[in-house]
Amino acid sequence: MHRKNFIKSLALLPFTIQAMKLEHLKKITDKFEGSDKLPALFIGHGNPMNALYDNPFTKSLTAVGNDIRAKHTINAILVVSAHWLTKGSFVNVTAKPETIHDFGGFPDELFKIQYPAAGSPEYAKEVATLAPEIKTSDEWGLDHGAWTVLKHLYPKADIPVFQVSIDFYQPMQYHFNLAKEFKSLREKGVLIIGSGNIVHNLRMSMQYFGTDKENFVFDWTKEFDEYVKKKIDERDFQSLIDYEKEGSAAKLSVPTMDHYAPLMYSLAMADKSEEIKYTYEELMSGGISMRCLQIGN
Repeated sequence: MHRKNFIKSLALLPFTIQAMKLEHLKKITDKFEGSDKLPALFIGHGNPMNALYDNPFTKSLTAVGNDIRAKHTINAILVVSAHWLTKGSFVNVTAKPETIHDFGGFPDELFKIQYPAAGSPEYAKEVATLAPEIKTSDEWGLDHGAWTVLKHLYPKADIPVFQVSIDFYQPMQYHFNLAKEFKSLREKGVLIIGSGNIVHNLRMSMQYFGTDKENFVFDWTKEFDEYVKKKIDERDFQSLIDYEKEGSAAKLSVPTMDHYAPLMYSLAMADKSEEIKYTYEELMSGGISMRCLQIGN
C-alpha cells in the first residue's frame, strides 16, 4: 500500500470503528424493535374449562390470534392476569415459566394441560426499567388467566410469555398510570394482554354454572357491562377508573378489584386515534361478562 493511501486508511479508521459500533448497537436494539405497533387486548377469560372447549368464545380467540399474527411479528407476550395478586408490583423474569393450575374441583384433563412457552427475561427486565415501581421476580409462572386464553390464541406456545402482577392494595388510578409507563413495548413487538372480566361476581354466579340457566343474567350485570362499553366508546376512561361512583351495579359487578383491574392495563395502551373494537360479547351465569376488546389493528 502506498504511504498516501495508508495515511488515508488511518484517517478513516475511527469512522470505521464507529460504524462497526453503531451496527453492533443496531443489532442489539433491533431485537427490541418491532416493525410497527402491535395491538393490545383485553380478554374476559371466564371459566378455566374454556381451555378445553370449542365454543364461540374460544373460536373468537383463535380468530384474533391468527389475525394479529398475519399482520405483525410478535416478539413476546405480556399478560396482566387477575390471578397474580401481590403487595407491590412485579414482573416475572423466569426463562421457563411453569404452567400453574391455580384452581380446584375441575376434571383431571384440565390439570394435565401444559402451556410450554418460554419466558422472556429480556423484555421482562425492560418493563422494570420503563416502570421502576415494578420489581423483578422469579416466583411465578403462567396462571390460568394467561394459559387458558393463550392456548387458543397461540396453541403452539411458540411465542415467549411473561406476566406482570396486580398490586391488590392499589387503586385503579395507580394501575392505569403504571401501565402507561410500559406502553412503548407495543412498538417493540410485545403483545400486551389484560385478562380478567368486566363483570365477575363469582359468589352469585356459581349457582348457574353447568345448569340450564347458564344464559340467565342479572339486570345489574347488563347495566354495568353496557356502562363500561359506553364509556370505552366515548373514550371516557376516567369514569372507568372511578367505576365505584356508578353505584350498586358497579358494586355488584366488581365485588373485588382483581378481575376488573386488567382492563385498566389494556385501556392504558390506547392512543387517542386508535380504534377499539369488541372481539367478543357475552353475558352469562348471572354475573359474568365475557366481553373482549382489541385496541389497534
